[in-house]
Amino acid sequence: MSSDETPATRSKTSIPVTGVVPLEQMAGDDEEDTALLREMAEGAENFLKSFSWCLAIRESFFGAGIGKVIAVFLFRIAPVRSDIDEWLWVVVGDLPPAYLVTDCCKTPSGAVEAYIGEMSKWVERARHGQASPDVIPVNVPPTPEWAEKLHNRLEILKTTTLPQITLRSESPTKY
Repeated sequence: MSSDETPATRSKTSIPVTGVVPLEQMAGDDEEDTALLREMAEGAENFLKSFSWCLAIRESFFGAGIGKVIAVFLFRIAPVRSDIDEWLWVVVGDLPPAYLVTDCCKTPSGAVEAYIGEMSKWVERARHGQASPDVIPVNVPPTPEWAEKLHNRLEILKTTTLPQITLRSESPTKY
């Protein structure tokens, strides 16, 4: 590390995505929205820490969000093994939480699009009562009833929420 480089600046130059800010810079529409987003950040951290492959969270970033609806966070973790990704998106809200690798989604809105795509694959299998290790895990049983509920939520996410997230992720510190 050079004399003018700090751990914070070194980290910022190595972030593999765009459109995020350090979690402590996160701000919502108002104080209530910011408080809701902070609760969602805590939920996202707890979600990641629940996996045995996550030893610790090293860094936390905010991408975009709407309090109580959806939020996208980026985490740098200490993985238990070298074959586990160090950087992960986490999507949380009034829908099943999920983590996504950063390889194919480089922005918060890209992470939401990938989330919708992966959850849609689960919906298709669950409509037939099928589970598969090849699709994203969801914290509800793979039944036609749950598939329909998630499908409806994903449609709202696609048509209403994603455009808002896309706009908000262009300015993640303040909406």
